[in-house]
Amino acid sequence: MLVRGIFPVAVVGKRTLPIILALVLLLALTACGGAKDTQPAGRNVVKGAGFTFDAPAGWATKTAGGATEARDDAGHAMVSATAFTLQKPYSPAMFARAAKELDRVAAKLAAQSRSTLAESKTVIVDGRRIRAYRFTVNPASGPSFDERIGFVLHGKREVQLLCRAPVGAADPDGACALLYSSFRIDP
Repeated sequence: MLVRGIFPVAVVGKRTLPIILALVLLLALTACGGAKDTQPAGRNVVKGAGFTFDAPAGWATKTAGGATEARDDAGHAMVSATAFTLQKPYSPAMFARAAKELDRVAAKLAAQSRSTLAESKTVIVDGRRIRAYRFTVNPASGPSFDERIGFVLHGKREVQLLCRAPVGAADPDGACALLYSSFRIDP
């Protein structure tokens, strides 16, 4: 017996065997993830108006109306999701037409806001095709920053995903990748 091989024969008896087995079971549960918390380390679940996403641990979160955001300690980088109501219901069959309209709006927004549209592409978020755009914004005052904006369309809802960081900062704490990979519309 394994227990007798680890403990001296005099220690293992009818009274001590159940205690030793209970300790071994407790140790096994602890080592194998017996805890109920399944939240990955370094993440904070952020709940918004009908959606959730993960943000890096330690980032401050705030919700106001349909907008929910998370910011780093310095306030230089942020991610957010903002819910809007569409006038007409959207269905995945409308994606090509919606993508053309979003591309047109993104180009117009870049021209009006002293921004450079660096990328337009289709990505998958929450199992849905969405349009995502990268801008470099050069405001009249203050430092330039990079933005990534994505539009999740579902029924009569649109959720705008936004990431913002100083130019050249890439993706601080992996926050933008985390937003896009963890975003979920509530059922």
